[in-house]
Amino acid sequence: MDDTPAIEAALPAQVLPAAPAAVNGTDERRDYRPGYETVAERILEYIAEERLAPGDRLPTEIDLAQRLSTSRAVVREAVKILSALGRVRAHKGRGLFVADDEGMLVTSRWGGFFRPVDIDHVLMLFEFRRVQEMSASSLAATRATPSELRTIEVAMEQCRHGFVHGQVDVFNQADEDFHAAVSAASHNTFLVSAVRDARRLQRQSSAIGIHDTLGENAGAAVEEHEAIYRAIRDGRPDEAAEATAAHLDRTLEDYRREIQRRLFG
Repeated sequence: MDDTPAIEAALPAQVLPAAPAAVNGTDERRDYRPGYETVAERILEYIAEERLAPGDRLPTEIDLAQRLSTSRAVVREAVKILSALGRVRAHKGRGLFVADDEGMLVTSRWGGFFRPVDIDHVLMLFEFRRVQEMSASSLAATRATPSELRTIEVAMEQCRHGFVHGQVDVFNQADEDFHAAVSAASHNTFLVSAVRDARRLQRQSSAIGIHDTLGENAGAAVEEHEAIYRAIRDGRPDEAAEATAAHLDRTLEDYRREIQRRLFG
């Protein structure tokens, strides 16, 4: 994208501070990310702080590299991440733009405050997900139709298939389908929207802060999905909610451990 024109309003020199990460709930903070992850976060901050709207042009990779005191190669990797998240769009021969898809709409709804690599924000997001998804699974246990139960079951089995065969993309998509199917079975439009938006933000955190791999506890997730499915299928709302809480709590602990591993080795 060498021929991408820069936007007229250049990035202010200090508008893009690196987002700190909290450690163990204390005031001690260290950066646990490689450079391209930090740059991706700083570009997101720029979009929010400049109140750029979908379709607005971003600076060129070269311009971003100069203003962020980094290399173009690092910026290119950051752009790849943001493109995969649906936050920016690269148009060949035209330049880099703020995306106009649902990813940016979610950012608008949440005020642009969420920082995917700020551990404090991630913890709050897990709390929010816990409340929404416990409610969704509890309602699904009393409202799911046979067709909806089948959709949940298929997603559960696909998740297992992805884990057994080491297929990260299959596992991740099935995981997404499973949680979406459970929320749909709640027959509550507001819960469906809340769960979808929270999980989209969670994917941003996973894609930027934690690489897409099958963690050591992916097998536990498969079993947890099955426990949630069985409780919903058998019409046990309390057990469905408890199984969902256990699943999300364990996922959060996995996230904590991964960050500590990256901090301390």
